[in-house]
Amino acid sequence: MRVHHQTTGDGASGEVVVLSNSIGSNLRMWDPQVKPLTDNGFRVVRYDTRGHGNSPVPPGPYSIADLGGDVVELLDTLGVASAHFVGLSLGGMTGAWLGQHVPSRIRSLTLAFTSARPGNVDMWTQRAQQVRAGGMARVAEGSIGRWFTPGWIAAHPQRAAELRRMTETTPAEGYASCCEAIAGLDLTAGLGRIGVPTLVVSGADDAALPPSHGRLIAEGIPGARFEVLAHAAHLGSYEQAEKFTELLLEHLKGAR
Repeated sequence: MRVHHQTTGDGASGEVVVLSNSIGSNLRMWDPQVKPLTDNGFRVVRYDTRGHGNSPVPPGPYSIADLGGDVVELLDTLGVASAHFVGLSLGGMTGAWLGQHVPSRIRSLTLAFTSARPGNVDMWTQRAQQVRAGGMARVAEGSIGRWFTPGWIAAHPQRAAELRRMTETTPAEGYASCCEAIAGLDLTAGLGRIGVPTLVVSGADDAALPPSHGRLIAEGIPGARFEVLAHAAHLGSYEQAEKFTELLLEHLKGAR
């Protein structure tokens, strides 16, 4: 499937960095990272996961192989042989699948605020049923409390409202079908096959996927680096944008 994407930066010589969004968001969640990456010579490709943003919304359920295949299709469309891949939450799960199944297309991985084995199968299945029946408003309200710490929400009410709308306007079928891709997902057995430089980042205050999930990934990937960001909940790339971007740039430069 050809997903909606935006390219920023040096199209001729810059190494490509693909940014993959979390469930219930779109490519705008990466706004804080685009300029720092392009200023450091990288070509940034952001895309909307299928069922999100302006990408197509095929009927579900989706699988993690579907989402990974969309990335391969995107690279093929752009004529990119291999790219650095940065994924958060669902995007990180997609990255772990890519590292296991199409390693020749991936130069490095950054797996952020994510899990190789999310668990809570019933919760994901029920949430899919909920949004198909009642829409996204209730999920959007809850997502902000998972994405950010209470202090950040209080300090940035306008931005919190904008990000809430990002989730609220996500197509219900796309969100539900991605919930079904997460339900029962277990990528742990293949982590040892990932051979590219890998950075794993978790948030100290991430109640959705606590640092134990990130630590499990890092322990399974040979040579992976593991970092925990303080004062960061699930969307720590946004809440602690400066610290996250600093870690990301250090990792990408080291993988050149």
